[in-house]
Amino acid sequence: MPDPLTTIEKTTDAMTIQLLDAEGRRHQHAEYDPLVDDLDAGAVREMYRDMVLTRAFDAQATSLQRQGELGLWPPSLGQEGAQVGSAHALRPKDFVFPSYREHGVAQVRGMELPKLLALFRGTRHGGWDPHEHNFHLYSIVIGSHTLHAVGYAMGVQRDGDVGTGDQDRDRAVVTYFGDGATSQGDVNEALVFAASNNAPVVFFVQNNQWAISVPAATQSPVPLATRGTGFGIPSVRVDGNDVLACYAVARQALERARSGGGPTFIEAVTYRLGAHTTSDDPSRYREREEEERWAGKDPIARLRAYLESEHLADEEFFGAVEQEADELATATRDRCRELVAGPTVEMFDNVYQAPHPLVAAERADFLAYEESFTDGGDA
Repeated sequence: MPDPLTTIEKTTDAMTIQLLDAEGRRHQHAEYDPLVDDLDAGAVREMYRDMVLTRAFDAQATSLQRQGELGLWPPSLGQEGAQVGSAHALRPKDFVFPSYREHGVAQVRGMELPKLLALFRGTRHGGWDPHEHNFHLYSIVIGSHTLHAVGYAMGVQRDGDVGTGDQDRDRAVVTYFGDGATSQGDVNEALVFAASNNAPVVFFVQNNQWAISVPAATQSPVPLATRGTGFGIPSVRVDGNDVLACYAVARQALERARSGGGPTFIEAVTYRLGAHTTSDDPSRYREREEEERWAGKDPIARLRAYLESEHLADEEFFGAVEQEADELATATRDRCRELVAGPTVEMFDNVYQAPHPLVAAERADFLAYEESFTDGGDA
């Protein structure tokens, strides 16, 4: 008798959405082709540019941490396709709740990427205004932000900004997290609330195969894409290194959410080519052969091969992108070293939206403590 888990795995693999294979060849898909057919050459080139710039920034941030300029850094190397493709499906009014690795999403949303460094340099609790680009602050606590995303989506729903048919009004929410986060209670609670309230939220799981040192197969005996189905949420598995497929799948899910169709669970199958964070050594728990196999599925090389084979970009374009990447790398180094901490008392300023007597008292006590040093008092 066949193993039911093996049967599920094979079935899910066969259903993984892919429009560009590892060699950059375009494959047809009746359901998702219409969602990418209206992309012009300029839009596809912009996806390539966003991935290259994200990788250049990420490489510099990693180097800066190694040089002692950052306390920690979570590399996104290898996951650019999942992030950039899905983010290109967003509209300006949609809201993003990232975890701590979504550098590519920040790039697409128009963030100045060096702003991401303040949190990891320890100079700010956040580093940017979430409302400026509808891109929330990074969440270091694994999975907690999925509840925030669902709560925000329920607010959007109650404001009547779903299913009106007005593209300038209808909006959706997307939350990004990793395969390891699916084991957290917060994520499962978020799925319950999203399903029971038909909330306009997309759960975008980047399955990069490793939750620090724990492989995805150990975390779950069944494909992660089946998690959403268990909660009654439409679910899909996509090749996370295929930027076009990630765009198409995310676009469909976001359009469903905006129209009042409720949540979607997306598993983007990708791979982190680097460490979980710069405090991690992946050579202690995974094989070089595995890393090399996944390096052959690189999302940037894949899209470049497609652009070249379809004559959608020339060497002048690729050269200009590389030049821009070099300039971003220089700016990242300079901006990082310019970051200095603000007044320590800032830690009290954004705990609650409204004044809170306990926080106000603690703030006053802290200020008095600080002033005791400058006034010559004993501390």
